Amino acid sequence: MLIGIPREIKDGERRVALTPDAVGVLRAKGHVVRVHTGAGSGAGFADADYVAVGASIVSNAAAAFDVDLVVKVKEIQTGEWGHLRADRTLFSFLHLGSDHIMADELLARRVTGIAFETVEDASRRLAILGPMSAVAGRMAVTLGSNLLMTSNGGRGVAIGDARVVIVGAGNAGAAAAATALALGADVTVLAPVGQRLALLAHKLGSSARTIAINPEALTVALEGADLVIGAVNIPGAATPKLITRSHLRSMGEGAVLIEICIDGGGISDTARATSHAQPTYVEEGVTHYCVANMPAAVPRSASIAMSNAVLPYVVALADKGLTQALRDDAGLAAGLHMHGGHITHAAVAKALGLPCLDLDAILFSC
Repeated sequence: MLIGIPREIKDGERRVALTPDAVGVLRAKGHVVRVHTGAGSGAGFADADYVAVGASIVSNAAAAFDVDLVVKVKEIQTGEWGHLRADRTLFSFLHLGSDHIMADELLARRVTGIAFETVEDASRRLAILGPMSAVAGRMAVTLGSNLLMTSNGGRGVAIGDARVVIVGAGNAGAAAAATALALGADVTVLAPVGQRLALLAHKLGSSARTIAINPEALTVALEGADLVIGAVNIPGAATPKLITRSHLRSMGEGAVLIEICIDGGGISDTARATSHAQPTYVEEGVTHYCVANMPAAVPRSASIAMSNAVLPYVVALADKGLTQALRDDAGLAAGLHMHGGHITHAAVAKALGLPCLDLDAILFSC
């Protein structure tokens, strides 16, 4: 199979989806890999590293997209749409539910889109998003600590003295809670009743408060909080709005809100996506950090973690072809968001207000 790795063009995005080691595995299996020049440089992987394992370096994005399978990190950007060819496969973060324009463009091109954010492992955990969420969760605490400094407009509270509220108990929320506790913060985690909250409560023990989320509990927890971390993710769908302007005012001047899952819209009424170039803004006296690709700030670590998670699925797609790979792995099939001009993921279809094509009609019709 011919596989392409474009250079990322989203602001501040320095990750690469497949490292040279991963490309070496694909080449050893007989697959051809085109790498857009400079695709790995932001993460510390030179073109020469890819050449050494047998990849072909191409000088323009069009050549990296003119392949059977495109493997990239972030969702397609405006300047990349024109490179996509009909009936080819795109394997990346997609976030279609919150971007109708991109969804329309991909549907019009009849692209097959497999989304990193909903691919599952054998235990139905988010196999690719999970490692990135954990990186973002750890980062959220250190970023919040920095933003609480008076020199950055914060209220001047050291993280070890801070009241930290985390909304969500998944990979990001759990990583944020563990990091905040390790730094001495007073930590409260709110999440729906279920296995994730129960497991996190067991892990953290009495060192943090783990509370079943409801409007009253959220209001009490947010009042006077120094750092609030939004870590709620609904695979394929928009994030529920939980934090109001009234909640923000109750936090007080100089508090910080970090929206990890801003790709889904974020959990606050005031959330809007920012970039690494301009990461923050202030609403109701609270500093908001809503960068959609947080792990790009630590691109080498994040790229290695991502590549390790992505490679087995790329190998399956390349070795078996699209249909057989999806038939053989329900977790990979859970990542299929569009095919042949149709939406194939129920949550994405609902978010876009479009019909959903039955997955079995694709996988078992021939």
